[in-house]
Amino acid sequence: MARGGINKAVVQKARTALLARGEHPSIDAVRIELGNTGSKTTIHRYLKELEATELARRKIPLGLSEQLANLVAQLAEQIQEEAQATVAQEREQLAHERRDYEERIRQAEDRSQQFEIQSAKLTEHLQSLQQTLHQEQQQRQNTEVEVVRLQQVERDQLARLLDREEQIRSLEEKHQHARDALEHFRQASKDQREQDQRRHETQVQQLQVEQRQFQQTLMIKQDELTQLNRDNARLLTEARQQQKDLHSLQRQLEEHAQTHTKEMQARAQFEQENSVLRERSETLLSKVARLRKAKDANDQQIVKLQGRLVEALTQLKLLGQDVALD
Repeated sequence: MARGGINKAVVQKARTALLARGEHPSIDAVRIELGNTGSKTTIHRYLKELEATELARRKIPLGLSEQLANLVAQLAEQIQEEAQATVAQEREQLAHERRDYEERIRQAEDRSQQFEIQSAKLTEHLQSLQQTLHQEQQQRQNTEVEVVRLQQVERDQLARLLDREEQIRSLEEKHQHARDALEHFRQASKDQREQDQRRHETQVQQLQVEQRQFQQTLMIKQDELTQLNRDNARLLTEARQQQKDLHSLQRQLEEHAQTHTKEMQARAQFEQENSVLRERSETLLSKVARLRKAKDANDQQIVKLQGRLVEALTQLKLLGQDVALD
């Protein structure tokens, strides 16, 4: 709590206490009695005023009514000054706490805005990740379709290759049959043999040409099949890599979701702290209202004391008149 300034009533109280103990009420002694507070200049001024008042009282003897009036006036002034000092201290404390509360509210609002910005960024990043994940899933589906298509192409190529091999075997059988027929005809007739031999040679050449063509076609198909197998292996590798990337994106998405949840919890905690600060502010405002009521009560008490003083003076005057008549 902040310490309020000294007043004349406080200095008078300290001076009276020193005189009661038989000590000289010097400036330093009064300041020590006040707890080492207050300006020496202010203390000196109040001491001068009190000494002047006391000296004036010693020179001019006062009546009982005037002494009682002065005493009541001093008490009323002292009560009023102490009440004002207490109110000033409470006001200063309230202002300090209110500034602290406003600063904490501002910091909480700043942090809340930062969390809202971070939450918006995380939401945007989450949407981007979801879009990327959707694209990856679509690409994965396209890759799977392409793999199925290539596998079907491979099966078709294998079927055609088997068909070509069957044709080659059939041609080889035909070739063998032709050679057997040629041998049979060679035994039957020399001329027929020569004629059949020429025809056979012609057929053999054609068959050899066809065989070479089939072999070349078979080699080309085998090269195509090898390339398809390589493409299939590459697509499978890319599909596995995309699967790994998909798992990694899913983990990142889960981590961002956990971070977002923690930030929402921190935001709820800050809102709870703001609620506590608001309750503290309402309590301080209630305390100010009570202090104002206490001040009003002190003012009313001073008015009552002044009224009682007037009644006492009136009674003293009446007593004085009765004494004079006697």
